[in-house]
Amino acid sequence: MGLVAKQTFYNLLSIGLAFILGALNTLYMYPNFMGSRLQGVVIALLAYSNLVQPFISFGLQHAIIKYYSSFKTKQERDSLLVFTIWSPLIIIILISIYLWMFSSSIITDISSKEPLISTYAFVIILIAISTSYFEIFFSWLRVHLASVFGNFLKEFYPRFLNFVLLVCYASNIIEFETFIYCLIIGYYIRLFLVILYSLKIYTPKFTLTLPPFYLKILFYSFLIFLSGAASSIILDIDKSMIASLITSDDVAFYSVALFIAAVIEAPGRAMFQIVSPLVSKAINSDDKIYLTRLLKKSSNNLFLASGVLFLLINLNLTDFYVFVNQPMYAVAIGVVSVVSIGKLYSMSIGCLNNIISNSKFYPYIFWFSILSATIAVILNLILIPEYGILGAAYATLFVIVLMNTLKLILVAYGLKIHPYSKDSLKILLVITFVYFTIKEINLEYSSFINLLIRSTIIILSYYALSQIFGLLNDINSQINKYLNR
Repeated sequence: MGLVAKQTFYNLLSIGLAFILGALNTLYMYPNFMGSRLQGVVIALLAYSNLVQPFISFGLQHAIIKYYSSFKTKQERDSLLVFTIWSPLIIIILISIYLWMFSSSIITDISSKEPLISTYAFVIILIAISTSYFEIFFSWLRVHLASVFGNFLKEFYPRFLNFVLLVCYASNIIEFETFIYCLIIGYYIRLFLVILYSLKIYTPKFTLTLPPFYLKILFYSFLIFLSGAASSIILDIDKSMIASLITSDDVAFYSVALFIAAVIEAPGRAMFQIVSPLVSKAINSDDKIYLTRLLKKSSNNLFLASGVLFLLINLNLTDFYVFVNQPMYAVAIGVVSVVSIGKLYSMSIGCLNNIISNSKFYPYIFWFSILSATIAVILNLILIPEYGILGAAYATLFVIVLMNTLKLILVAYGLKIHPYSKDSLKILLVITFVYFTIKEINLEYSSFINLLIRSTIIILSYYALSQIFGLLNDINSQINKYLNR
């Protein structure tokens, strides 16, 4: 676990910086200088782009992680990597033909509530292409256990790009139209950087030779593509439907709330970048002992780390919105509370998703994703008109809980392993005790002082209880290793 801990630490560092910068963009720069309407337009365009991206990448980034370690010769591995480069070009051509034939009707549908979306609809496909190829080259880095720089480009770079452009916009250096064009250029600069670094880490011999059992790879990619498309629907359909059913302002309010709740997933996003190829290698070599160890440790460590973030967020929400001085955005406090429960549950299952996608049970991902996407669309159609953005949050929570539970059942039945232990129950008890105890503490100072005092109490009490229950042994051993060095 030394390599996992080391790269997870660096990945967590870049993700932490990304969240800080993202918070500055989302909670201050956008609302104060661009306004909720234009912020909603940018978020909606990126959300639609995320819906298109799986159609272009076709799941090939996941195929690299699953099959690369199973190939033994350089020629076989090179053929796989090169295959993932030229295959999306075919898809891009087909999508271009489709858009040329039906673009006007599609644009009319997605921009019915906001005309600016139709004006900048080209952003959707251009950023989708860039993001698709970025994910493919990022997978090159991950299979070579070199995830740190790629994760930096994935997490920190887009937030920094937005920050720089927002500063230019706030200083009247650029207009909104220029902001959009520079955003596109920035995404392609990121793609260029990851390509250069990937080739530096490993340069394949470029050939048009098809990889071994390429039909099996294509079938896997096809199922993952369908699953990814459905997953993108789950992630972004709520924002897209809010833009269509309510207003772009509500998209901004909802997106800020999701951003806050997503902080809970930061430890997982850092760990999974390096754990996924290790899971694939363990499965390909049939090392069930190591696989079980990865699952248990990732579950306990992520549940523990995400638990304190869950508490810091949910026990400080009211004072936080007062501190950032955005009363309009505070209407989404309930969204943060609801969605964060689902995020915490997702972290508690550890690397379970990586195990399913790299095992013989990967076809189930498709059916789970289709089911969850269908439920998400139906629930959003029912709940958004009735409860507004809180209805979208309820739909998201229901889908997260249902899908994670089905995945737990699948792995427990199929592989006879599960992520939970006695420590999982201890962590849940610590989170519950700290939440309901500190929830009763009323502070009457300024919002900033309240945040400092309450956060300090949360961290100290959480640390003390975790130490008493012996939940920090693994983390303490890693810290001692670094200190001894």
